[in-house]
Amino acid sequence: MRRYGLPFITSNNILVTTINGTGATIELIYVVIFLLYAPNKQKRKILAIFVLVLVAFAAAAVISVLVFHGKNRELFCGIASTVFSIVMYAAPLSIIRLVITTKSVEYMPFLLSFAAILSCTSWFIYGILGMDPYIGISTGVGLTLGIVQLILYFCYCDKKILNKKTFAVEESQQNMDNGHNNDVKLYLP
Repeated sequence: MRRYGLPFITSNNILVTTINGTGATIELIYVVIFLLYAPNKQKRKILAIFVLVLVAFAAAAVISVLVFHGKNRELFCGIASTVFSIVMYAAPLSIIRLVITTKSVEYMPFLLSFAAILSCTSWFIYGILGMDPYIGISTGVGLTLGIVQLILYFCYCDKKILNKKTFAVEESQQNMDNGHNNDVKLYLP
């Protein structure tokens, strides 16, 4: 929840408010650019998800303002932000099944996993030092999930290179067996 750091929820959280506001702006720009250039089928899907997220955010905002006050509002928004942050950090793990099945990390970029670990580490330290359990818990889970991704990456990264070599050799053999002598060149490291 991007509202968690706002002054009417918690006080003295200018860092969280600034970072979350900047992140929300960048994410909104990314979604708009995607919607401008994506194929129509993907536009509809992403637009539906975007509307669902906006409705969930609006519902949580209205509930927090109308129903909860003081510490209860902070508790509600803190728990909601923790839950949604954990879901966000867990989203890239949906690729784990594909990685294990194909024994390839082709669809799991290393730099994304590494950046998630760096970000979660810094925010986890901030949550612990700032005595903010909501930030500490969600980023602690994110850090753990990022480490799982990197472990998985290192378990299968050599197999990715091996699969590319095997595919290139098999493809050249098939071309030669079919009578296609197109001077296939293999670039094997």
